[in-house]
Amino acid sequence: MSRDQHPISRKDISEAALKVLYRLHNSGYQAYLVGGCVRDLLLGLHPKDFDVSTNATPEQVRKLFRNCRLVGRRFRLAHVVFGREIIEVATFRGHHDTSDDESTDKVGKQDAEGMLVRDNVYGSIEEDAQRRDFTANALYYNIADFSIIDFADGVKDIEAGLLRMIGDPATRYREDPVRMLRAVRFATKLNMRLDSSVATPIIEHAPLLQNIPAARLFEEVLKLFTAGKALANFEMMVEYHLFQQLFPLLKNYLKAPNEAPYQLIRQTFLDTDTRIRNDQHITPAYLFAALLWWPLQARMEQLSVESGLPPVDALNIAAADVIGRQVQTIAIPKRFSLPAREIWQLQQRMERAKGKRVHSLLSHPKFRAAYDFLLLRAKTAAPIEQKVLEQRAHFWTKLQENSDVTPAPVHSPDGKPAAKRRGRRGGRRRRTKPPKQAD
Repeated sequence: MSRDQHPISRKDISEAALKVLYRLHNSGYQAYLVGGCVRDLLLGLHPKDFDVSTNATPEQVRKLFRNCRLVGRRFRLAHVVFGREIIEVATFRGHHDTSDDESTDKVGKQDAEGMLVRDNVYGSIEEDAQRRDFTANALYYNIADFSIIDFADGVKDIEAGLLRMIGDPATRYREDPVRMLRAVRFATKLNMRLDSSVATPIIEHAPLLQNIPAARLFEEVLKLFTAGKALANFEMMVEYHLFQQLFPLLKNYLKAPNEAPYQLIRQTFLDTDTRIRNDQHITPAYLFAALLWWPLQARMEQLSVESGLPPVDALNIAAADVIGRQVQTIAIPKRFSLPAREIWQLQQRMERAKGKRVHSLLSHPKFRAAYDFLLLRAKTAAPIEQKVLEQRAHFWTKLQENSDVTPAPVHSPDGKPAAKRRGRRGGRRRRTKPPKQAD
């Protein structure tokens, strides 16, 4: 497509990306914007990232840019850093040979299930296009003449709202199971439907996600659930049995859509989308606290029955257990898992707080997140618990408006006032001065 046949203008491209493109081009290399950024520009969207494809090797790219670092083991990439913006530069990928001869650059490496574990195989732009996942991503914007090269009828599929895979979908899923998550994300983001050949193999191949490093899946979860399409992605992932692979602790709760656990999960994603739409802050800590709440409750109940642990101790042990199991699939960093635990701990305190403790909670760094979660629990609770939670949520709402409010009595789910906690007999003994010793 020549420049007069498409709407992409250089003014829509980041200055950093243009610098990279022009320096590569002026140094004698081919240089193209590629993939999602070209697709989004054609759709009138503003790309979050700009990726560059070139025939220069990563080492050659590094020689051109002092602000460049090489990353990646599975496929070597060059990151050119401009402050907070990173332009990812990839060398054209070629067709890999999975032979045992590692003395050639044409060798890739697959595991026993067909997943590519090393893919540093360089080739031509035509080969690179065939190695991309979806036709809509095999689009190249040429900085030399501002044309778009479309190798796989990607523009036609974009216009038809159809997401098609390049090559055999089952084979491509085995090469990289994350492509199944990308299929869902692109379908919801771009309002496209999955071609039947793309959709049909997903359920069968969903268990392959267990082979993906937990750190990579964490990044994919953020893309799926913090970009404004969380609810649509959740529903589509459940349909194709992908969500169950990422959150195995939630598998049983997904079988009862009308019950409180499922409703809490669904409302979490709905609220997340609403906050993003309203330009409000969201944090993965809150997201994980909400998603893992019901597995936490199940583990706490188990500990209470088996060991007779009090609620505070049961919560702390259960939190460690639940997060410990979840991070085996999704590597939740401690900067998010620790605040999630604080949100859980504050639920107990907010349900029972009295007197001076009430006002001290208002200054807790995680109070607002815990308060929002209490509102969410009240909204999605089963009828037997809903009245109690609504009462506490109302109290904390009024307290923030009027600091003179005192807590309403806490009621148990059956409506009876909760038993008062007995204090220690005698209280704390006051220290007295020792008797004066005789000289």
